[in-house]
Parts: sequence; C-alpha cells; structure tokens
Amino acid sequence: AGRICARKEPVLRALPRAGPRGVMPELIRVLLVEDHQLVAEGIQALLDREGDIKVIGVAGTVKDAVAMSAADSPDVVVMDYRLPDGTGAQAGETIRTRDPHPSLVFVSGDESEDALLLAVQAGASVFLPKSRASTDVVTAVRKAAGGEMLIPATQLAELLVRVRERSQEQAERIRLRAEFTPREREVLLLMAEGLDNKTIGRELGLRLTTIRSYVQDILEKLDAHSKLEAVATAARHDLLIG
Repeated sequence: AGRICARKEPVLRALPRAGPRGVMPELIRVLLVEDHQLVAEGIQALLDREGDIKVIGVAGTVKDAVAMSAADSPDVVVMDYRLPDGTGAQAGETIRTRDPHPSLVFVSGDESEDALLLAVQAGASVFLPKSRASTDVVTAVRKAAGGEMLIPATQLAELLVRVRERSQEQAERIRLRAEFTPREREVLLLMAEGLDNKTIGRELGLRLTTIRSYVQDILEKLDAHSKLEAVATAARHDLLIG
C-alpha cells in the first residue's frame, strides 16, 4: 500500500503534465484528498499500480488540498466529500477558481442529493460512491483527465430543476418571513403548539378579538383555510424555527 505524505519530493513535481483540455496526458498526475488513512492508502494503491497514473500527494483537509493543488498542479483531484475542516465541494471550488485545469473526481460516502449538487456546482466530472471506488476509480480518473463528464445528462438536468426549485422555495421563505410581524410569529408559534384562541390570548395577555384578528391575518398570508393548514405551510417554509 502507498504511504500518506504531505507532499512528494520535487522530482515528482517535474513529471509530465497534461496537454490541452480534452487530450489525455502521457502521465495522469493525481492529488488524493482523503482524511481516512486506510481509505487513502487503498485508493492510492489502486491508482499507482496503473502505468499511466501517478499519485503525487495525499491531503487530509480542505486547507492542505488547496495548498498542494496550487503547488503541484495535478491533472486530476480525487477527493472525499466530507473533510475535517469543510467539504470536498469547498475545496474543489477554491482549487478550480485558482486554476481551472484540474478535473475533480469525488469518491464520497455521502451519496445525498445535496452532496452531489454541491459537487457538480464545484465542477465535478465524476461523483462515485465509496462502495464503487475499488472498481471504478481508475476508469473515472482516466476519463476525467480526458475531459469527460461521467455524471449522466438526465441526472444533471434533474439537479438543475432542483436548483431552480430550491431557489424559488428560498425566495418564498424570505418573502413570508418579511411579511410576518413579531407578534404574528408569536401567535403562529402558539398555534403550532395546538393552543386555541382563548389560551393564546391568555399566554400573550391579549383580548380574544385581537387574537382572532391575528389568526385571520396569518391564514391570509399563508393562503390557508384552517389553522392546521397554516401550521403545515409555515413548517414547510421553516417559519416555526426560532
């Protein structure tokens, strides 16, 4: 198995670099970003046994990944998503902002939509679950070095739709929060606890007619026909938090 190192000796940094984007380099120089030593050693061993691939260094944090990429200019960065000081997406975004040359291959234990979405936004060419690393990582590195995108177009299209949906949801959340007065938020939170109008009035020291007026305003702002629907809508837009 390979050994973990902060940086190889200068002779390794003199290895052949990639040609123009989309052209397979003679030797694919890989920076491996993985904080679990056994996993890093396993992936490094898989890559180093290939004649056209060389792991030039192993980083265990976002900070080290960014620094080592800037110093050694790898062709491909193979990285975990979860790192001690941040995410691989944060590392990848910083790396490619400074130098758009390296391709990004994510080998992640986090297979959530959020992780995939952020990885794609950071410029990922490949997003592999760790369970497939031993069988697919070599092929993924070669294809990424050649400028190929291995994330299916249909999956990317779905992600773009989700991005738009999230943007719309966030805009609606911000709009609703801005419309509610502090007192209306208090009434809404008590409604969410299942209290009736009389009890809410006692809790807030307000008359029943005043509470009824607040409740009606809340229903209108949430386009709800009942307290239950209003609470459900408020929960969906995170209006019951804090």
